[in-house]
Amino acid sequence: MNIYFKAYITEILRKLKLISFIDKIRFYFHKFIYKKKNKQFLLSHPNFVIPPDYLLYEAFRLDYFEYYDSGIKAAEWLKSLFEKYVKLQNAKILDWGCGPARIIRHLPYLIGNDCEFYGTDYNARTIDWCKININNVIFNKNELAAKLPYPDNFFDVIYGLSIFTHLSESKHHEWASELLRVLKKYGILLVSTQGNIYKNKLTIREKSLFESGSLVVRESNIEGHRVFSTFQPPQFMRKLFCNQEILEHIIPTPTDKNPYPQDIWIIRKIN
Repeated sequence: MNIYFKAYITEILRKLKLISFIDKIRFYFHKFIYKKKNKQFLLSHPNFVIPPDYLLYEAFRLDYFEYYDSGIKAAEWLKSLFEKYVKLQNAKILDWGCGPARIIRHLPYLIGNDCEFYGTDYNARTIDWCKININNVIFNKNELAAKLPYPDNFFDVIYGLSIFTHLSESKHHEWASELLRVLKKYGILLVSTQGNIYKNKLTIREKSLFESGSLVVRESNIEGHRVFSTFQPPQFMRKLFCNQEILEHIIPTPTDKNPYPQDIWIIRKIN
């Protein structure tokens, strides 16, 4: 299907308030097509605990092998980025929007060094599952409202992958402020966004907004959910963190496996 045509169809479905219904159908379709592959994973990894299917689909994709492999690879990649700027010894590390622990479950074993690991998410069922099934990580539920259950200047590192991509413009500002509140001075914040690579997924109206430096928000009735999608031009992100030090803006190269990688922003708190 043509990308532009798909964008317009999606826009119509949102206006008709059918996008959540369509996404639910998509979940059952994925459950069917991955059934055999996921069964093979369970047979080959009998001791690895997999989250319930909808929690996995909602936060990632319904592919057990990908959840496992990509979680380890992402944890290794994040470690390599963190240690460029922070001494990973007795550090406190937060996964903001941890979902069903795809990444954070691996970090205690990869980093160690008496570091403390935390995960937070607004999905109560996800956090309940994580608390029962994932060791060596402290999990807390947060609300959609920008308020975390941690004191000021608490974390050395915070990362949030594909979290701003599901928030409204007001929540961008509120959550940026809250994340910086709980981050230590000279601590590191790493977040991902849907940047310039995503422009060809936008309608003409959306693309015009994006190129002007404005946030593009495809709303649904469930902010924070996968069907609520936001696209961040680099100008917007630089303005959002204009009072901090932007250490890196990484623009990944698209691949056949991942034609739409997200931009990575690494910010050091200086104020």
